[in-house]
Amino acid sequence: MNYKEIITSINNKNLQPIYLLMGDEPYYIDKLSNEFAKNLLTTEEQEFNQVTLYGRDTTIEQVISESKQFPFGSEKRVVVVKEGQQLKNIEALDSYLDNPQPSTVLVIAYKAKSIDKRKKIGKKLTTKCIVFESNRIYDDKIPAWILDYVHEHEYQIDNSSTAVLAEYLGSDLSKITNELDKLMLVVKKEEKITTKLIEYHIGISKDYNVFELQNALGKKDIVKANRIINHFAENTKNHHIVPIISALFSFFQKVIIYHFLKDKSSKATASALKVHPFFVSQYQRAAKNYNKKQLFYIFGCLKEYDLKSKGVNNKSTNQRGLLRELTFKILHA
Repeated sequence: MNYKEIITSINNKNLQPIYLLMGDEPYYIDKLSNEFAKNLLTTEEQEFNQVTLYGRDTTIEQVISESKQFPFGSEKRVVVVKEGQQLKNIEALDSYLDNPQPSTVLVIAYKAKSIDKRKKIGKKLTTKCIVFESNRIYDDKIPAWILDYVHEHEYQIDNSSTAVLAEYLGSDLSKITNELDKLMLVVKKEEKITTKLIEYHIGISKDYNVFELQNALGKKDIVKANRIINHFAENTKNHHIVPIISALFSFFQKVIIYHFLKDKSSKATASALKVHPFFVSQYQRAAKNYNKKQLFYIFGCLKEYDLKSKGVNNKSTNQRGLLRELTFKILHA
């Protein structure tokens, strides 16, 4: 079942005895666990018929014991096992899977990884339970995810803003939704979320971020690139060199891929680079300014300065100096 189908089944009280929520994206697992805990029973029913266990502090025997109990003054009993990946001897759940208590809803939140479906218990869990797999969303899909989240809440956001949020907040969906929820509390529905509003309410600079640095380097805008790097150099706590180099490597890697594409149409490029079509022009422009030979030189520089930032062949130059040197070499490749 997918996320929306499980939410619908909770709301309609159309429930199965066992749910296995697993995968490497904790956001949806936490959301569903909380939905089961908050919305299946009334507050009065929860007092006697709901229990939350933690994998690190409990055993499979305790999980089974709690699940076999009958509800008191309620049609259902709810047992939520959080951090289920820390349960030891999960194979011992085998007998309960064959004969679950119909009046109990057992929810196992198995985060950070998935059950090995090749093993006997893995096969049984995935056939006897309602399984929800929460797969991590890759970085290139985050802007589109932000756009969808905002639209679901009936707000509007421009593409530049989704890019800034994705670059600054990364792929942590919980962190992203927390910031978006804050924004939507102060922004009117008829008002579009812009980089200016993001800077004012969240503190993310619309001018001084890695996305804008990539853009400036791609355009070979020396003045803007140096302005951003100088800002980074004076704020190294918030702009550490290692993630900056990582982001630049990813950017120029897409530029070199573009050079080798046979079909350079916007649609084909967006698909090949795994980016939103809005950003395709950025890579097309950069490809005009950097040929293959220049790009291979840049990759060498990025590797060199990544090592220098970690102390390899570098005894004296600090992060500020390294950032400025690297930017100079890229712009003059």
